[in-house]
Amino acid sequence: MPESVDFYRVDDLLSEEELLVRSTVGRFVDERFLPIVAEHYERATFPMEIVRELARLGVFGMHLQGYGAAGMSNVMYGLACQELERGDSGLRSFVSVQGSLCMFPIHRYGSEEQKQRWLPFMARGEVIGCFGLTEPEFGSNPAGMATRARRDGSDWVITGTKRWITNGNVAHLAIIWARTEQGIRGFLVETGTKGFEARLIHHKLSMRASVTSELVLDDVRIPASNELPEARGLKAPLSCLNEARYGIVWGVLGAAIACYRSA
Repeated sequence: MPESVDFYRVDDLLSEEELLVRSTVGRFVDERFLPIVAEHYERATFPMEIVRELARLGVFGMHLQGYGAAGMSNVMYGLACQELERGDSGLRSFVSVQGSLCMFPIHRYGSEEQKQRWLPFMARGEVIGCFGLTEPEFGSNPAGMATRARRDGSDWVITGTKRWITNGNVAHLAIIWARTEQGIRGFLVETGTKGFEARLIHHKLSMRASVTSELVLDDVRIPASNELPEARGLKAPLSCLNEARYGIVWGVLGAAIACYRSA
């Protein structure tokens, strides 16, 4: 951060490695993202061509350990989110959803097979995820979840609708939260599964350089092995939101820095 705006001498608290993470991500934002963000803001799209570059920076699930993740500190993750949101909220949101809302629940609640199957590919940006919790009638009250999953032999069958889902139309894998007879559970749903449909949400006033979708699950059948075995109750998806909120807090600082510099 330029000394002229570092009024609280925050840089004095950071290690050389942390400063390097911030400068590396910041340079990417300045050189690769800011020159194209206005066009994507107008078109309401996300520049998917930079996804592999983001992966090479190590920002997908960067605070997680193993399975191809960078294993960096929480402070480094926060500094990366700060710089990403200095570019645009849509950029930071893409990274937050991939790491904190999709990779984290697999890392925390998934089986070893699920971790090996998905996390390395997500860290490399080869598989993009989305997080299906919010519903049309229960945006801020996930306890009112209407999406249902019922057991049918060795499968789960999921029916319901999720809305305001970041990355929904570009995702390969959806983390879907549904109500079962045993309570709320998490499921890994590949977006090419029969009965799964992602619909773009148009005419947004904000988060325009970001893909936002409605997910419709019409008797989507998945194997029982796609259930996250350690996810039990509403505390599981809420813990994922807490992971994402940490990055959002740092992102707010990045947005404030951008506003200050622009002014």
